[in-house]
Amino acid sequence: MSHDSAAAPDTAARKLSGRRRKEIVAVLLFSGGPIFESSIPLSVFGVDRQDAGVPRYRLLVCAGEEGPLRTTGGLELTAPHGLEAISRAGTVVVPAWRSITSPPPQEALDALRRAHEEGARIVGLCTGAFVLAAAGLLDGRPATTHWMYAPTLAKRYPSVHVDPRELFVDDGDVLTSAGTAAGIDLCLHIVRTDHGSEAAGALARRLVVPPRRSGGQERYLDRSLPEEIGADPLAEVVAWALEHLHEQFDVETLAARAYMSRRTFDRRFRSLTGSAPLQWLITQRVLQAQRLLETSDYSVDEVAGRCGFRSPVALRGHFRRQLGSSPAAYRAAYRARRPQGDRQGDAEGGTAAAPAANAAGGQSPATGQSPGPLPADGVVPYQSRRTPSGPVGSPSAHALTAPAPPDHGREYVPSRASVPGQRSAT
Repeated sequence: MSHDSAAAPDTAARKLSGRRRKEIVAVLLFSGGPIFESSIPLSVFGVDRQDAGVPRYRLLVCAGEEGPLRTTGGLELTAPHGLEAISRAGTVVVPAWRSITSPPPQEALDALRRAHEEGARIVGLCTGAFVLAAAGLLDGRPATTHWMYAPTLAKRYPSVHVDPRELFVDDGDVLTSAGTAAGIDLCLHIVRTDHGSEAAGALARRLVVPPRRSGGQERYLDRSLPEEIGADPLAEVVAWALEHLHEQFDVETLAARAYMSRRTFDRRFRSLTGSAPLQWLITQRVLQAQRLLETSDYSVDEVAGRCGFRSPVALRGHFRRQLGSSPAAYRAAYRARRPQGDRQGDAEGGTAAAPAANAAGGQSPATGQSPGPLPADGVVPYQSRRTPSGPVGSPSAHALTAPAPPDHGREYVPSRASVPGQRSAT
């Protein structure tokens, strides 16, 4: 499949029933939704840009519940349509949901199910994926959301194959995106699917955004876990692991500290975080390596040792799979893109970060924060990972030290070729 070809099956092949029309896009808004995410589909599908060669859509803005709808900054919105207008749409977009812990209105869920049954394409941007999941539209499907909410989505809806690495996931008639700006990426992808790359490129120029971003969410991932884990006894084990990443230990060590068998620990960890413990541990080690590469002058070999990898080879393999670059190339690109003043500061006091990390036993400096992620359209190339995972619950004893594909547990791992930065159904 070429880089510019449509990634999803031809959605036109799905027959729209009743009054539904392919060119009609309904955007479903709820009270409490953030205004930025809500405005993305309104701008993409609601502004006439035919003079720039962008085919026109017909936009219907629908209230998913009784108004007025309150949004960011205390603004109140009044939608011109209610749920009944969804019956005319060939595409229904849920740009956001106000709370990942509260259920959406039943009437809205019924309308989404009915739209899907009648052939409509259903789209969830960022936390809108929680609405699609509550409607049962993501059961057995790959999906994504903001990386910070991905563990909660996986925990609350275990039948959903959550992939927190992708900017967006196209599963044909149901599509989801990561947070905020990734909603623009998915909307551009929809225009590209419907009308071709030229139309999507023209729209991207009008919006002053890249027509297609490479990469995924990996470079933005933090060590955050669902808030619910804070009250669980497992939280102490997780905290210990984060404080001792510079030491060489495996999942069996964590299970022993939790006084559980490996199998019980794996199951309990997944139920709390939505992630397999081995994959979580590898991710944390790579994130720690990323911080040290950004904030210290340690060699790659030293970084590997300070992040618990038993060899630089293991670090390079996991780092490339997770961030799409070698450690050395990542550091070079990161420093090249930093402001000149920051680089001069490094030159004048470049060793300051190293003692701080050393004093913490290999941890990041006292703030625990990196200077910032490499931009998604930066110079570090992204290599898509399309290697099937191994059997769940049966990683080898040396899985943390060899560059073998990690056990992703319940997380979705694409295994078919796809355009970088997205998941295709083909």
